[in-house]
Amino acid sequence: MAFLAGTVVLAVRAGAPNNGKGEETRARVKVARIRGQVYPYVSAQAARRWTRDGMVELGSIPSPVTRVGKAQNKAQKANTAADPIRYADDDLFGYMRAGAKRDDDATTLRDSPFMLGTLLSVEPVYPTEDWGVMARGVSEPVLHGHEFYTADLAAPLLLDVPRIGTFTLPVANGVGRANYLSQEQALQVAEAAALGATTTHFRDQPAVRLPLQERRRRAALLLEALAQLSGGAKQALHYGDRVPSLLVLVPFKGGVNPLANVVDGGDREGVRLRGDVLLQELRAWEGEWEAPVRIGWRPGFRDQARADFEKQCAQELADGTIVIDHPRTILRGLAGELREGRLDSWFEDPARPEAE
Repeated sequence: MAFLAGTVVLAVRAGAPNNGKGEETRARVKVARIRGQVYPYVSAQAARRWTRDGMVELGSIPSPVTRVGKAQNKAQKANTAADPIRYADDDLFGYMRAGAKRDDDATTLRDSPFMLGTLLSVEPVYPTEDWGVMARGVSEPVLHGHEFYTADLAAPLLLDVPRIGTFTLPVANGVGRANYLSQEQALQVAEAAALGATTTHFRDQPAVRLPLQERRRRAALLLEALAQLSGGAKQALHYGDRVPSLLVLVPFKGGVNPLANVVDGGDREGVRLRGDVLLQELRAWEGEWEAPVRIGWRPGFRDQARADFEKQCAQELADGTIVIDHPRTILRGLAGELREGRLDSWFEDPARPEAE
């Protein structure tokens, strides 16, 4: 297997974890309008930031960020160190560092091995507007308002495991996206030599690759950060848990996600996991995935939906094709298997039969 495909669900209860642009004294949550209805969402950028912060809590050193460019609302940018050998977050989350034209600096970039969609409500929800008053010690009270909502938010995710710790280089004709400007610049990094980085060929491009032990560690670190996810806006007024309430993961050969339709909003009773859809997808992709399908389901979350799912997938649960546990247990258990080297085949692209 090469990819870890999945769907993640966060349960927001009277929260405002990701705000949009405010209007005067009123803070707005982010919403999408679909077929005339309102669906709150959390941007992938915000959720990825929470995950980065979780990695820091676990001891990872973050890539430093430098703000460059012009004043607010004009041409501006912020760059990380763009050093994925030294910093795990530059490796896992990618970057683009554009050089200044006046200095004739080149641009270097890295596509993110960790891909996450927008965390969109599974059903239409209209945010509640809450008004507040600051009247402490002032003669004229100050009015302010903000929105919050309750919803189950779902997003697809995909982790390209072989690309972790693997950095491609440009070829002579310019084909392919580089992670460094040249092989020499990649290998001259002291940390690369200290970690034992070597040159290789990856997906028809020359590349620099970190040792397997370090790649295992980084993959595990990402999953462990997801297992204790926290963060978001309005924590003082709307503190809420951000650990996934529902999680589905399946190891997959190709870079597609077969779980696109397994989670929906049911009959406006919150999220449901459709066992019938999951089984049809697994049959359609037979030979392209690896058992078990790992499902994390928090106790007390959508109990009726869980009972329905377990009834639909009774045989697969009995024979171990599908396993269910707490999302934290699923993520940390999978991280442990990666660290111990029990899933090393995931770090290489699967061999494909040659075309006749």
